[in-house]
Amino acid sequence: MVKKGFPSVHFYDQDFVDIYEKTWVWMSDNWLTGTKENGFQEKYLNYPDNDTINQFEACFSTFFLVYSNNIFSAKANLDNFYSKQEENGAIRGMYSVADGKPVFTEDNPEGVMSPLFSFAEYNLFHKIGNKKRLKEIMPVLENYFSWLENNFLDENGLYSVPLAATMMENSPREEAYYLVDFNTQQAINALYMSAIGDVLNNKEISFKYKRHYFSLKTRINTRMWNEEDSIYYDLDKDGHQVPVKTIASFWTLLGEIPNEDKAASLIAHLKNPDSFGLENPFPTLSADHPDFSDSGMGFRGSVYTPFTFMVIKGLEKYARYELARECSIRHLYYMLDTLHLEGEGEGDIYEAYLPRKEGPAVWPEKEGFPRRRYVANTALAAVTLMIENVLGLYISLPRKTVDWIMPTLEIMGIEDLSLKRNMITILSNKSSRGWEVRLESEKLYYFTINILDEDKKKTLPIPSGKCSMLIDKL
Repeated sequence: MVKKGFPSVHFYDQDFVDIYEKTWVWMSDNWLTGTKENGFQEKYLNYPDNDTINQFEACFSTFFLVYSNNIFSAKANLDNFYSKQEENGAIRGMYSVADGKPVFTEDNPEGVMSPLFSFAEYNLFHKIGNKKRLKEIMPVLENYFSWLENNFLDENGLYSVPLAATMMENSPREEAYYLVDFNTQQAINALYMSAIGDVLNNKEISFKYKRHYFSLKTRINTRMWNEEDSIYYDLDKDGHQVPVKTIASFWTLLGEIPNEDKAASLIAHLKNPDSFGLENPFPTLSADHPDFSDSGMGFRGSVYTPFTFMVIKGLEKYARYELARECSIRHLYYMLDTLHLEGEGEGDIYEAYLPRKEGPAVWPEKEGFPRRRYVANTALAAVTLMIENVLGLYISLPRKTVDWIMPTLEIMGIEDLSLKRNMITILSNKSSRGWEVRLESEKLYYFTINILDEDKKKTLPIPSGKCSMLIDKL
């Protein structure tokens, strides 16, 4: 069923393969054409009923579009925003599909949104390998960083933005003034700008943004960490912690903010059924909060794939690969429950899900919620988590490496994945000789296999052509 040209995935549960393949088919229905009026890219991803494009979604969309074998552009959505940058460096969070003008709202008068461009670009570089692009977009990213500093950085070294900037519009954080998610996202922004500086061999850029990163990291750790509750909290206008546990706290894992001890305490919340360790990982509000709703009610309990994706990528930073995989699989099963309905009726996938039972989240106050087949959200699980966490494949083109982290040996793999003009296939199977990994490639690359439950790890150069390796011989 998968459209010709996309990589194929293999997994023992065919339903996972099914939702992966259907996602690529649905993607075509969300691929729109820019107009003379809006000045957007010739082809870009957006939900057909949306009247704006969204910066948060544009950044996250790159994490699944990089696996389309260049059938869909992974950079077009980002370029839509770069092309709208103002002289003062501003890039607004939303632009009108009708005329391409920035969209401002009463609850977000400057149109600021999560600063994740450098995070997206660094991942793009490792999946597509275009160093020239990094050099071209670095001035855009630097000017944008300066705009954020000049307009939202307070004298205490923390950023203050409206709650609407975080995409968590009805989260019960009314008292919050210094938001843990936005401050961490700006730290992530600085961290990856420093990393891009390293790629470009520009020591000045690397050092400048590393300094920004450590400055924010220190402030977040000293002011937002609550030792008693083992979580990071927002601060009010006076700098006091606002004790509301939300999914926002876990951006700190992605930003590598906590040390190992703090991380272990924070991750414990993700396993605790009284906070975030619910059946469908992970609710946007802690289950022990008075406003938590089993119906979801927007950011008062709903499970949104981008936030679950963010937490899972944070778990990877602290080598919690088994938990990351388990949570990816659980979340995908909840998506499959609404796609494959029992009895009559056609199933579908949705923008947000219930935290404790199968079904789409409910939010009566928001018209049209949840949107059906909202691939800007759902593809993060159906494609990216499927490849990176369920299958366990991590790819870097500049390094010419593929790491396969397998919690346990299973029949699975990927076929015809493009690594910049190099089509590769990696499949594990059980033969008469035992567990075997079959590999096929057009060019040499370095393959690391890491089987966690057998404590086996090996790196080998994979030549062009076909070859295989027996796991028992490692």
